[in-house]
Amino acid sequence: MKRLKKILLVLLVLVVVIGIGLCAYIFHLKPKYEGELEIKNLEKETTVYFDEYGVPHIYADSEKDAMTALGYVHAQERLWQMELLRRIAPGKLSEIFGSVALKNDTFFAGIGIEEASAKAIAKLDKNSKSYQLTMAYLDGINQYLEEGTTPIEFTLVGVKKEKFTIKDVYNIFGYMSFSFAMAQKTDPLLTDIRNKFGAAYLKDLGIEGEFNTTQLKSSKENIEDYTAVSKSITALLDKSPIPPFIGSNSWVAGPHKTKSGKVIFANDPHIGFSQPATWYEAHIVTPEHELYGCYLAGTPFPLLAHNRDYAYGLTMFENDDIDFYQEKNKTGDSSQYQTPTGFAKYEIRKKTIKVKDTSDVVLTIKTTRHGPVMNDLLERLDRKHPIAMMWTYTRQPIQILDAAYGLSHSKSKEDFKKAASLIAAPGLNVMYGDAKGNVGWWATGKLYKHNKGVNTHLILDGSGGKDDITEYLDFSKNPSAENPKWGYVYSANNQPEAVDGFLYPGYYLPEDRAKRISNLMDAKSDWDKEAISKMIYDNTSVVAVETVKNLISNTDLNSASAEEKEAIKVLKSWKGTTNLEDVAPTIYNKWVYLYLKNTFEDEMGEDNFNLFLGISVGKQVIANQVKNENSVWWDNIKTKNIKETRKEIVSKSFHEAVSALKEQLGNTISDWKWGQVHTVEHEHPLGKVAALRGLFNVGPFASPGSNEVINNLFFGLTDEGKYYVKGGPSTRRIVDFSDIENSWSILPTGQSGNPFSKHYSDQAEMYNAGKFRKMKLNKDEIIKTSTKLVLKPKK
Repeated sequence: MKRLKKILLVLLVLVVVIGIGLCAYIFHLKPKYEGELEIKNLEKETTVYFDEYGVPHIYADSEKDAMTALGYVHAQERLWQMELLRRIAPGKLSEIFGSVALKNDTFFAGIGIEEASAKAIAKLDKNSKSYQLTMAYLDGINQYLEEGTTPIEFTLVGVKKEKFTIKDVYNIFGYMSFSFAMAQKTDPLLTDIRNKFGAAYLKDLGIEGEFNTTQLKSSKENIEDYTAVSKSITALLDKSPIPPFIGSNSWVAGPHKTKSGKVIFANDPHIGFSQPATWYEAHIVTPEHELYGCYLAGTPFPLLAHNRDYAYGLTMFENDDIDFYQEKNKTGDSSQYQTPTGFAKYEIRKKTIKVKDTSDVVLTIKTTRHGPVMNDLLERLDRKHPIAMMWTYTRQPIQILDAAYGLSHSKSKEDFKKAASLIAAPGLNVMYGDAKGNVGWWATGKLYKHNKGVNTHLILDGSGGKDDITEYLDFSKNPSAENPKWGYVYSANNQPEAVDGFLYPGYYLPEDRAKRISNLMDAKSDWDKEAISKMIYDNTSVVAVETVKNLISNTDLNSASAEEKEAIKVLKSWKGTTNLEDVAPTIYNKWVYLYLKNTFEDEMGEDNFNLFLGISVGKQVIANQVKNENSVWWDNIKTKNIKETRKEIVSKSFHEAVSALKEQLGNTISDWKWGQVHTVEHEHPLGKVAALRGLFNVGPFASPGSNEVINNLFFGLTDEGKYYVKGGPSTRRIVDFSDIENSWSILPTGQSGNPFSKHYSDQAEMYNAGKFRKMKLNKDEIIKTSTKLVLKPKK
């Protein structure tokens, strides 16, 4: 008995010791929000106040000191995120994740971001402020890397620490730019449809811009080759540990549209959700400069920011800046390809991809005059039919560092406009408002033209020259608006109006959000911060209401069941809202999915249909296909000697929708609430491991909002009838120049990427409820509500 007691006592002591050790380890891993630290290369003492949501307010005697401090505190919260981001573009994820990341690495290593970054860096002025401040920021990151706590992810995955360099900054911007593009998902699929079924099938998809009615005001070949490009790149981006940039809303109300007579700025860039969240907020104050900004991990200048003088943000332009070209090899000599002036040799370069726990992979990359050949970078592409990708980002001068610096250091609207003009890619709508009453937006990107009749939504001919770019446009020809007479500017990834009669091609999203924003803004001229905050969380689609009416009017209800009649009643009374308690959006989205499936899948096949649902053309067609009684798509090509009609397809889809919902959610239609099927979980890359999910992931939560409402919490349509939110507003910001010290923001989860920080998820419930917190500028208020970390020069 005594022996048993001794054993139990020893076990108890061991449990206590392990528990104490674990608690000590967790405490050790937490970010440092108060106290003192010594930092090298500081000129003078710098103070960082962390407010109640973990936002650092950095007070420094010089901007160089401020940037060193920013790099340090940014790294202590987001070092793991920085590590992942810097590895994507050069193809270095396999070094830490092994062969599971090899497809991703092969593609990104081959498309030339790293090489384009090196060329841009070689041309930098090392005496420029943008370069010097970037180096100070990197110095701060590297000091934390050397002396700070190692993130738990580094330990679990086995990451070797390596210093950050300016090439990492450029590679991060390069990945961001590629994730904005849509051509790689769209062009090959549309070419496949044309080649299989003919031009009539394309016409009904509105690829010439027919569906873009709410415009942003400006003041038989080798078929499988093509679809393989779309499928492969889409799969890579979907499985990336860092989510792609998707779309956005922004509007800026000028003095004549607000109650105070001062500008109010609103912006909510839409990005795929992950944990940690995309943006890190920080406030910098020096004698010469003040800025409150949202920073991408590993980048020194904010892409969204404001101070007492001006505010800016961005949405995605959705312009076409990638073209695919079908090249032709010389008969009998695959080392040469045809050009307008004869045959030329492929440029060849080799890159080595290091793969964890196995042999290195040597990648051979072939390049034509248009760009890298995709056949060696993606699976399932026939090597006999080379397809080259031409991307503006890697072919034009990359001045993104100077552009980001200029946007964040502008002294006037003209300064700001000049900085925006430096961005060749990605295409952005850069939004602006200031304390003087100016509002504006400028579409950035180096735009270009082709010969008349060339459809850049399709794979182009690379051999003859007739499909090549004929002209690059001056920035003055880009769509824009400055202080328009209607009193506000806005963007929701919709088609801009023509400039000089030229409607710029792109992958613009449906008009739902744009129409809702313009309708609301036109309806009143006494906007205030509170009203704007309700608008930015608006869950209503007027387009969906019209679509429902068109669907119902084309449905045969003569033999409708009691449940079907009740479902129609619910839909007829629907105002287009997607709140948690609403039933109509559950019915609507199931019906829409089945109507699209029964219309398009017989021609496209299952894989291509699922791909189609995720591109802009597939989204645009939802409201428009049902209006077209004579569309060739209604006929099911798998039924012989029968030609289906619109009414038959729409009716069949409705009956199937109600039947599926009864099976999924029960016979009581009032139980089919939107919050039951529309949920969000912010996934950490390591949260995919079941044992680590509770530690790293945030959620799941029932979620309001939907695809293409202002509160754009978007999802994919599937057979399952569950709508897992893929992404949405990466921040919601409202800057009110009548009360600048009380402007508002919210993040989807929290400031910190450290799962042991209290700021890892402290904003998640507020975000889901449509609430905000202050972006503080008042120093007295900041001091009263913050912890204090003093950074001293290391002697």
